[in-house]
Amino acid sequence: MENLVRNLRSILGNDNVLTAYEDRYCYAYDATALGNKLYLPDIVVLPLSKEQVSEVLKLADKYNTPVIARGAGTNLAGSCIPVKGGIIMHLSRMNQILEIDKNNLLCRVQPGVVVEKLQQEVEEAGLYFPPDPSNMKVSTVGGSIAQSSGGPRCFKYGTTKDYVLGLEIILADGTIINTGGKTVKNVTGYNLTQLFVGSEGTLGIVTEAILKLIPKPESKKVLIAFFDSIDNAANAVTGIISSKILPATLELMDKFTMETIEKFYPTGLRTDMEASLVIEVDGLKESVEIQAGQIEDICKRFNACDIRVSKDQKEADDIWFARRSAFGAVAKLGPNVITEDAVVPRDKIPAMVGEIRRISEKYNLTACIMGHAGDGNIHPNFSLDLRNKDEVQRFEKAVDELFDAALRLGGSLSGEHGIGMTKSKYLKNALDERSIELMKSLKQVFDPKNLLNPDKIFYSNGIK
Repeated sequence: MENLVRNLRSILGNDNVLTAYEDRYCYAYDATALGNKLYLPDIVVLPLSKEQVSEVLKLADKYNTPVIARGAGTNLAGSCIPVKGGIIMHLSRMNQILEIDKNNLLCRVQPGVVVEKLQQEVEEAGLYFPPDPSNMKVSTVGGSIAQSSGGPRCFKYGTTKDYVLGLEIILADGTIINTGGKTVKNVTGYNLTQLFVGSEGTLGIVTEAILKLIPKPESKKVLIAFFDSIDNAANAVTGIISSKILPATLELMDKFTMETIEKFYPTGLRTDMEASLVIEVDGLKESVEIQAGQIEDICKRFNACDIRVSKDQKEADDIWFARRSAFGAVAKLGPNVITEDAVVPRDKIPAMVGEIRRISEKYNLTACIMGHAGDGNIHPNFSLDLRNKDEVQRFEKAVDELFDAALRLGGSLSGEHGIGMTKSKYLKNALDERSIELMKSLKQVFDPKNLLNPDKIFYSNGIK
């Protein structure tokens, strides 16, 4: 270890190699609630260039030391927890927007660029980068690529994977490769770019990305509609989609979520209603007005009891403030919040909500239900105390049943959070054995020593 640290400092400088206990402790966690379990890295490094990343990986290969790439650490699946110690590679200092190409509708960025900053920069140029993870004020492009992050706008615009045209990747042995490029059409060999997107840093480390941009929408309007039942809200979603209307967002909140928000951040939500939909439409101004009117009519057809339409940006921001306050409000109910990430077909949303409520009641757990109704991505936010062993055991049993229910309804384990270490034990329930073996074979090809983010996706003890 002393030789490794000395060599790392010769490459990165003393200030960019952290070995003190207090420094390493900060990187033993990400946003995943793991209780008292501590996974301490041996070293933390902060590279400034792809060359430095390459040299660090060459040293790690030489000394058989795990390397875990990390951005803002906002993921919720334990994806950047150093399960086997090793080196945390914090990429926050590689944070430059290298190019915004208005002619070709693309940009080149380093992995440490914060998503919201990128959105602001490209919008000043009249362009648009739609992926909007809820933590986009701090989450980074590299982390979004590693997790293939989504967000409310992915119903209309797709997730991060739909905007990655090319990548600069450093492999486990320090080799630098480039995938994809600056063209939208590219079928030159296998699509390695998409293989790395969503791989959670287990196949290689992104040091540069070429991202697709689109023209910025001319106009936006936000609506919030309140319903007397989850079924009516879900049917309204189906009605909107079947009418060939494509909103930017279709967000669901249940009664308990609205009550919790109003308790801590009063915003005027109808807590006497069972559910609400937050709907944003964007595009040409005339089209937005027409679509907003059509959506109002559809919501009324499915017994919406109250519909509010933003008249200006402030009113739109107020509606979104209510929706984005949900997680913060739930966090005030108990010491810990664990957000799960199940996906079901849209017509199974009422059934999935019913399952969440049944499971929560069975195990005496508090769960606020919200999510992206447009694509069936439901997020139950569980409030609990991870110091309470009995509550943790009940929660683990509840999660087992939760994912069983999602799969039984034709859904999947994750829509945007990834598998990481917390969901790996469920993988065999979602995929056939041969598919898992093929994935493990790919891991072996790219990382034969299993040094890149080990014990993620395919193996973990889950939450302990």
